[in-house]
Amino acid sequence: MSDSDHEHAEGEGEERRYSSVVVDGVEQAPSRAMLRAVGFRDEDFQKSQIGIASTWSMVTPCNMHIDELAKEAAAGANEAGGKAVLFNTITVSDGISMGTPGMRYSLISREVIADSIETVVAGEGFDGFVAIGGCDKNMPGCVMAIARLDRPAVFVYGGTIQPGAKRRDIVSVFEAVGGHAGGKVSDAELLEVERTAIPGPGSCGGMYTANTMASAIEALGLSLPNSSAQDAISEHKREDSRSAGAAVMNLLHLGIRPSHILTRDAFENAITVVIALGGSTNAVLHLLAMAYEAGVELSLDDFTRIGARVPVLADVRPSGKYAMSELIGIGGIQPLMKMLLDAGLLHGDCMTVTGRTMAENLADVAPYPADQDIVRSLDNPIKKDSHLVVLYGNLAPEGAVAKITGKEGTEFSGTARVFNSEEESLQAILNGTVVAGDVLVLRYEGPQGGPGMREMLSPTSAIMGKGLGDKVALITDGRFSGGSHGFVVGHVAPEAAAGGPLALVQDGDTIRIDAAARTIDLDVSADELARRRAAWTPPEPPAAPGLLRKYRRLVSSASLGAVTTRD
Repeated sequence: MSDSDHEHAEGEGEERRYSSVVVDGVEQAPSRAMLRAVGFRDEDFQKSQIGIASTWSMVTPCNMHIDELAKEAAAGANEAGGKAVLFNTITVSDGISMGTPGMRYSLISREVIADSIETVVAGEGFDGFVAIGGCDKNMPGCVMAIARLDRPAVFVYGGTIQPGAKRRDIVSVFEAVGGHAGGKVSDAELLEVERTAIPGPGSCGGMYTANTMASAIEALGLSLPNSSAQDAISEHKREDSRSAGAAVMNLLHLGIRPSHILTRDAFENAITVVIALGGSTNAVLHLLAMAYEAGVELSLDDFTRIGARVPVLADVRPSGKYAMSELIGIGGIQPLMKMLLDAGLLHGDCMTVTGRTMAENLADVAPYPADQDIVRSLDNPIKKDSHLVVLYGNLAPEGAVAKITGKEGTEFSGTARVFNSEEESLQAILNGTVVAGDVLVLRYEGPQGGPGMREMLSPTSAIMGKGLGDKVALITDGRFSGGSHGFVVGHVAPEAAAGGPLALVQDGDTIRIDAAARTIDLDVSADELARRRAAWTPPEPPAAPGLLRKYRRLVSSASLGAVTTRD
């Protein structure tokens, strides 16, 4: 790192760059008076102030334990010579709101979290901060705030849940609903799955969106080694939180800011790790948004470029066999990252929050046990290239994102069955209207159209539960949960509400998807599409109170990360 990069590394004043403005001098006596009431003592006014952004909430098991982790992070900062100040931001639960109108707030919560952390850290003059996230949107929201503020910061993942009885998780419940509709699961069996799938605190247990994003953030260098691969209730996670508080103080001393870490190479590392793990399609959306906030040029085509040389190696849910807790048991993602680094697939010179480079962090990492079969070797991949496939065609001129693990096949041609909402499609799946050979088109569920770009775990799980996973395809301008699998294509852009071609599809049209050629096309002539467009009028959007209405007005296309801060 150059001398100019470290221009603020020396001197106590620089380590108190922001807090000194708030608490130094006679004129700031009122500020000090207020802070004394929340626990500051005379000596604390000369310390770096470290915010601890907690997403604790009893809204969801993903976050119900994070208050304890926040206390550990505060203790770590205090022990390292700082003055920690805890504050909270929101979370909502995707798993609870899935399939309901409340799911419209899921992606929006990412922006609210980023905005609220930025507001508190900048408003209170914190010199650095720790951000702790548990549920899906917490993580990119925290990183977006870290990127905007560019103050020394460390992200802590709240950790994964333990599997339920018979290795169940939340996706087991969604798929049991589909099985129940298909007559394969009884009332009593469904109730038993419901009662046993979620045994306690922590994020959903497969390589779903939470574990995917935690892994991506570790690969970015914004969390301490192993933070992404620890059980929520464990001494390792408590130690990780405490160490994060101390790490922020070290970053302050070294003068290392997020802008030194969040480089283009770091984002390429994150994409590489997400692919190797078989991670969620949501990673595409969130990495685009995080890169935008960091001022890093990143596009859908970067996922294609990197995906051409990076294989899928981890046999993890939803398309694979193993849970995150089982990956933790063999060493987490650090040995995987070491494999990728040694193969020349990671940029080892990227700076991280340890104050060391990625290569330095991985230097002494031991390989996986020889007898494990969770993570394959590079010469025996699950898939030789990425499962995240970006498609273009007359249905998606700006792109769409498919999750193709190879188990679904690489091509699908079928008859369009069109739905203007997720609810309509779910009922059609459950009541038998949807049949083999259909391509379900779920539209007006994009960032603007929803508004909020809901996840489609309910219909995709119902498809799997009814035994149609290899017999139908589903395309949408909405999103998919990390727990979704099957022949599914999301993030279709431009979205239907913005006049994208998805709005012009009619029942009975032929749709062709070719993951090998990376195309998605409607088999309708250009003249016919022009005729339909001339006759198309946007449907009346669903009622949108305050925040939804504001989001609809501000949000960008999914192909740009669906952020609300673009000019």
